[in-house]
Amino acid sequence: MKKLSNMKHLSLKIIAFVLVLTLYLSFHQASFAAFLKLDKTTVSSQATQTFTVDVTVDAGTDQITSTDIWVVYDPAYLEAQTVTNGTFFPAVTSNITSGKVSITGLIVDPGTYKTGTGVVATVTFKSLLNGTSNITFDCRTDVSNSSKIIKNDVNATNLIECSKNTGATVTIGGTATSSTASTGTYATPTVSSVQPTVATSLPQSGIVENITRFALPGIVLLMIGVMLRFAL
Repeated sequence: MKKLSNMKHLSLKIIAFVLVLTLYLSFHQASFAAFLKLDKTTVSSQATQTFTVDVTVDAGTDQITSTDIWVVYDPAYLEAQTVTNGTFFPAVTSNITSGKVSITGLIVDPGTYKTGTGVVATVTFKSLLNGTSNITFDCRTDVSNSSKIIKNDVNATNLIECSKNTGATVTIGGTATSSTASTGTYATPTVSSVQPTVATSLPQSGIVENITRFALPGIVLLMIGVMLRFAL
């Protein structure tokens, strides 16, 4: 009987150890998603006036080596004029076409990486027509010519979470009109997330995700406590 009791105690302690180890590894490896954002969520302007927006990358908790950014807008209302390199990446290239600005930021020295949040570039826009229009990101994970944030790993993993990208709404002139009433025609890429509803703060993680994140440790610790109680 004593031998069986000792084996039972040992088994419960092993199970408790495995649960603690699993819990530690799951939180140690977890990372917050990487995304792109503009420094403004709303802009007020007048026709013929210019304004700037900072294009920022947020690496979450990961190490990154580069980002490809595709900023899209309605050329009937806005004109991208210049792109000024930011300071987050040591090397930045850019190109302006009608309705789109492409920006690439990357490291120069092999073995180095970037973390945290920083400005990749600053774009200067000119307001053309009274109304309301959006500046957002072309973000589609199933195509190559789309926004990406590349992880510092051998697979060059794309970390971007398109639903977290944050653009801006631009109001030009007095009474705003819908940007869908565009007088110009242009090809707009199909973006994975519909034109974002601009908020005054960054999008937050889902309720289920938060519940899981904070409740899981308590549940595991409760299970460990129950098993140790029976083991003693």
